[in-house]
Amino acid sequence: MSPRRAPQQLRRSKSVPFVTDARATFTTEPPLVHDKAQTVSPLVRRITAANPSHMTGFGTNTYLVGNDEVLVIDPGPEDAAHTKAILKAAKGRIRWIMCTHTHPDHSPGVPALKAETGAEVMAWSNRGGLRTDRRLRDGDQLVTDEFIITAVHTPGHAGNHLCFFLENERMLFSGDHIMQGSTVVITPPDGDMGAYLESLAKVRALELTSIAPAHGYVITDPNAVIDWYTSHRLEREAQLHGLLLEMGSARIAQLVEAAYVPLDPILIPMAKRSVHSHLRKLADEGKVEGNGARGVWSVV
Repeated sequence: MSPRRAPQQLRRSKSVPFVTDARATFTTEPPLVHDKAQTVSPLVRRITAANPSHMTGFGTNTYLVGNDEVLVIDPGPEDAAHTKAILKAAKGRIRWIMCTHTHPDHSPGVPALKAETGAEVMAWSNRGGLRTDRRLRDGDQLVTDEFIITAVHTPGHAGNHLCFFLENERMLFSGDHIMQGSTVVITPPDGDMGAYLESLAKVRALELTSIAPAHGYVITDPNAVIDWYTSHRLEREAQLHGLLLEMGSARIAQLVEAAYVPLDPILIPMAKRSVHSHLRKLADEGKVEGNGARGVWSVV
């Protein structure tokens, strides 16, 4: 949620805005389409669910990894047409299902896909209706004849968030940890800004060549985007701390009004969550104190 421009060459949806300002930059990829497989790399295909919104952009991306035996990452929402598109593209070869996290646009598609394929379901935890066959931990790997995928625990957007690192191509399936064309909403208490910044540094160290996000196009300059994410968050944190110094004390709604100019009214609830997460981080560092999402906050 910022008027600043990200460094990545991006394409934005013409029909539905992302959760931040629309960035008038473009990608060389063909346009995203709903429920049709698009080749991303020799090992990866993308199928975008038809669930556009101000939170999901054009829709949630499901990824198919492998050709002989297929891993599905984030089957998406509970949507029969989307599940059918995944099954059609995989041609009976789905062996594994992985979820980056259990938000409602990422994991509810699991039961239908598992029922059709018998695939092994893997994620950080059983939550939000998801039932796993295997709970993944940081560094766990899926090793196949075609590819190696490593789980990377990246709390911040959600406590149970995982990214998946495709070792063969140095591609990161980032879920909602990093999105193309948008910053990420951090909603306390499960969302944690301090953990989020640590997780950004963690994936920055992987020497990525690309990022395949759950929303938007493939990011081909990953380090520049991660650095922008980090600097944007730290600048926002400094801005909010400075506003509290000037104002003496304030509620979150007052800070949003002062910090986000201009801001589409539909984005105000997300801005409030973001400010709350920054304040909680500052409170953990002993710089501010306050009383939750509706209380008054002040500098210590």
